[in-house]
Amino acid sequence: MKLKNKIIAIIPARGGSKRVPKKNILDFCGKPMIAWTIEAAIDSGLFDKVVVSTDSKEIAEVAIKYGAEVPNLRIQAADDFSPVSEATIHTLEQLEANGHHFDEVIQLFAVSPLRNTQDILQAYQFFQEQKANFLISCFKYVWMNPWWAVKLDNKYKPEWIFDVNTIGSKDLHELFCPTGAIWIANIKALKKSKSFYGPDYIFWEMDWKRALDIDNYDDIELGKALKSIS
Repeated sequence: MKLKNKIIAIIPARGGSKRVPKKNILDFCGKPMIAWTIEAAIDSGLFDKVVVSTDSKEIAEVAIKYGAEVPNLRIQAADDFSPVSEATIHTLEQLEANGHHFDEVIQLFAVSPLRNTQDILQAYQFFQEQKANFLISCFKYVWMNPWWAVKLDNKYKPEWIFDVNTIGSKDLHELFCPTGAIWIANIKALKKSKSFYGPDYIFWEMDWKRALDIDNYDDIELGKALKSIS
């Protein structure tokens, strides 16, 4: 009889944020931002390990305080240019070198503090049902419509991104945007593709109010407003 898959949560949290210094441990509604993700992962009961991948001793101390493991500080893929999947694979390889092996990884961005335990469980259930190797969380655009996007030149003259300005909105397809809230992969497939956008990846839709990725101070204010009504 096959035993259940071993699943690890990896929370990437680089220390060198430039737009919002110390973003991953900035206070967000009474806790360091990363704490919301750690607690959602632990409370799910889904994981054999919840690991924070960071190059920062300060982030590591906060992560451990809230119940995550930080086996090693990240040496590779800690700059502005390395893809986050590279950091996650590096963390998996560090753990494997110490005898810890897993079948599936769920990558949870520390800057998605509104994603909750139920989102994680529902995303993983969908991943299993679809027999997928890769899953990326997404949300549906609701209060804005990217079909109407334009670029403005230096004289404020618009250039349409899509040639749909004569089409009624009811005739346009719904559009979705990926979010870093929940990314799932079969680890063998991830190592082969080097990306969560591996062959035949699928999207899983989550509530837009919990899908926010916080990249700047405006995002923080929006996140706090959404948190207050959740």
